[in-house]
Order: sequence, then C-alpha cells, then structure tokens
Amino acid sequence: MAEAGAGNAKRMSMIVTKGTLDWAYPPFILATTAAAMGLEVTMFFTFYGLSLLKKKLDLGISTLGNPAMEMPMMGMHMKMPNLVSALPGVDTMATTMMKNLIKKKGVASIEELRQAAIDSDVRMIACQMTMDLFEYKPEDMIEGPVLGGAATYIETATKSEINLFI
Repeated sequence: MAEAGAGNAKRMSMIVTKGTLDWAYPPFILATTAAAMGLEVTMFFTFYGLSLLKKKLDLGISTLGNPAMEMPMMGMHMKMPNLVSALPGVDTMATTMMKNLIKKKGVASIEELRQAAIDSDVRMIACQMTMDLFEYKPEDMIEGPVLGGAATYIETATKSEINLFI
C-alpha cells in the first residue's frame, strides 16, 4: 500500500468476477503493479471470481467463447476454433498446455501473485452474498480477505480514482 502518512494516495478498486486460469492473471497483476506504484488497492471478489480466494486452487481454462485464444505451437500461433470446444477433453488439454507454457516462460503462478497481493497490503473483499449462494465456508478461503457486500464495494469505489471490472 502507499507509504504510511501519504493521506492523499491514489486509490484503485476492481470487481473480480471470473475464476478461470486465464482470467485470474489480469486482476492480480494489475493489483500488485498498482500497489507497487503506491496506490491503495481494493479487490472485490464476487461470483466465479470468489473462487480465486479458495485455499486450494484448481484453475482451468475454458476454450468456449474465446475466439482470440491462440497458443504458440510448432513455431507458430494456433487458433482454437469454438467448434473444437465441444469435444471432450479440449478444456483439459488447453489447461495443461497453458500451465506448461506458464512454467516454461517463468510466469508467476496465481498462488504466487495472490500472495504478492497480500504482501503488498492489497485489500481483498469476499462477497458475502456469493459465499452464501455457493455455500462456501470461511475455512474454505485463504486468511486475510474481509467479508462484505455490494455496499462495501461501492463505498470503496466512490473514493477511488480508478475502478475496474474484470
């Protein structure tokens, strides 16, 4: 977070709604980068994004509805046609390929980025309504995030210069 006593530090808030491997990277990268730049950052995890706060992550990729998905293969970039998404095992294959690429390229894992956000004092809010809706228990989640609802997020967002929906 911004240095202690810097009362007029800029603030950034974001709503995190997606919980797949590819959608987990942008909010954590943006949050940790903003925190490193001295912004006060709040992340509000709701609906499928709430799963990113679970202790045990088993993130995958869904190829359906992602026409821009290209994977580097055999020296070129191969597009994944939406029709292929209907085949059994394609999401598992794409997830395995992406995890291998992440490892090969030395990209931080979501667990590492999440811990970096915690270490950077990024405030995380777990949506209470989503917790109730999906029957998550506090013991399913990592330590640190506070429970809150839409009003908690709105209160933060109205004080933030930057608001993102991811």
